[in-house]
Amino acid sequence: MRRERLYIYDTTLRDGQQTQGVSFSMHEKVQIARRLDALGVDYIEGGWPGANPTDSAFFDEAPQTRAMMTAFGMTKRAGRSAQNDEVLAAVLNAGTGAVCLVGKTHDFHVTTALGISLNENTENIRASIAHVVAEGRKALFDAEHFFDGWTANRDYALEALKAAHEAGARWIVLCDTNGGTLPAEIGRITAEVIAAGIPGDRLGIHTHNDTENAVAGSLAAIEAGARQVQGTLNGLGERCGNANLTALIPTLLLKEPYASRYETGISREALTGITQASRMLDEILNRVPMKQAAYVGASAFAHKAGLHASAILKDPTTYEHVDPGDVGNARVIPMSNQAGQSNLRRRLSEAGLVVDKGDPALVRILEQIKLQEERGYTYDSAQASFELLARRQLDQLPRFFEVKRYKVTVERRKNKYDQMVSLSEAVVVVKVDGEKKLSVSESMDEQGNDRGPVNALAKALAKDLGRYQEAIDDMRLVDFKVRITQGGTEAVTRVIIDSQDGQGRRWSTVGVSANIVDASFEALLDAITWKLLRDGFAQ
Repeated sequence: MRRERLYIYDTTLRDGQQTQGVSFSMHEKVQIARRLDALGVDYIEGGWPGANPTDSAFFDEAPQTRAMMTAFGMTKRAGRSAQNDEVLAAVLNAGTGAVCLVGKTHDFHVTTALGISLNENTENIRASIAHVVAEGRKALFDAEHFFDGWTANRDYALEALKAAHEAGARWIVLCDTNGGTLPAEIGRITAEVIAAGIPGDRLGIHTHNDTENAVAGSLAAIEAGARQVQGTLNGLGERCGNANLTALIPTLLLKEPYASRYETGISREALTGITQASRMLDEILNRVPMKQAAYVGASAFAHKAGLHASAILKDPTTYEHVDPGDVGNARVIPMSNQAGQSNLRRRLSEAGLVVDKGDPALVRILEQIKLQEERGYTYDSAQASFELLARRQLDQLPRFFEVKRYKVTVERRKNKYDQMVSLSEAVVVVKVDGEKKLSVSESMDEQGNDRGPVNALAKALAKDLGRYQEAIDDMRLVDFKVRITQGGTEAVTRVIIDSQDGQGRRWSTVGVSANIVDASFEALLDAITWKLLRDGFAQ
């Protein structure tokens, strides 16, 4: 059976920037656009030229892409022609091959928000789309608040769509702007729109996630006949976000009936880059990736329970709905006090440690894990620390260096502007190859900001490790998480540190103590030790 073409429209650079706390620089927008193009989306909505300096600058510097670069704007305002509307002119002046204009299709919004008549709004839509087409651009019409409008006044909502269609719009996009329409209703209304005369191969769907149904609503519209789907990487967007393309795209390519029924511009080979694209975006935004994210999350293919891990060893499909490699992700067998020997042996094997079934060391390792977790440790989110624990029990952990002592001081003092500021200083003494080395470091960064005692300690520890120094120079801390595992004055602090090196490797380590500095130092030590092991150093 010949597959139908389905078009993917990404609006991360425009809708995604409406996320609370998100603001892309022009350079970051270019970087994201290139990654989207490598993935294979059909359209990249770059922003609203004229609305802010960053969006305007982006279109001046936008990279050459296979994807159709699209400028976003709104239909002309009442009382002027499309040719003389400066807001519409700024959108066209961006020079993109496609232009997407948003317009009202809910009668309540026309009369209340815009304060104009329904006829005037219909004419604004028709004239704006016709002007874009006359300029030789591919025109898209975003039918704002469409599903609410269809429910309130079906005749007018359809009139607005037909005005855009008859004016030559390539795509008419049905927008669930408030995000409250449920999937079954989206599917039903989309089918009714097609039956009323708007062809499905001209229809798109744009959903918001206010009921956690944006992806499901998009799929419902596709099943009803829409052939373009809009969304954002990692589900960025205003309020609760937009349809998440990192979940939607793999579903369309890997799950039935979509995989057999539709083709997109995204190849199976390109799909393996979607996890990396997701994490790149989080890195740009300085966000910790959501571990439970479908397909791309670090826990998406993590199997903690011993029973599950045992079955995974025999056949991964017992607990995995797709191969993690298809989306560029990896299977993880975390270690915890729920682990059995099958789980343990699998994780040891992944770390390069071969332990025969029935070896007494397996029992010792499991007992140590359970003892440590009672003290507040966790190893399902600190795989590197688990490996070091296992190597200690197997007597396979080199002692690269010895920490003789360390000290951290924190003080408040006035700076030259007579302002009270904090400053931390750390002293670390290590013994490497029989030689003691003392290192001192402050917590102040290059901009003169205090980064705290743990930062000072990390800098001092990594300052001089003798022959190991070159191996750790490319290490950096990318996340630092603190959890209080017991309350009251005897609270125990658990610190988990995520580290990354120049090869792109990322690993997690854990430390536990009543003292947050001691817990942090333990996790730092594990991070360096694991790095030296992975780089092939012997004692």
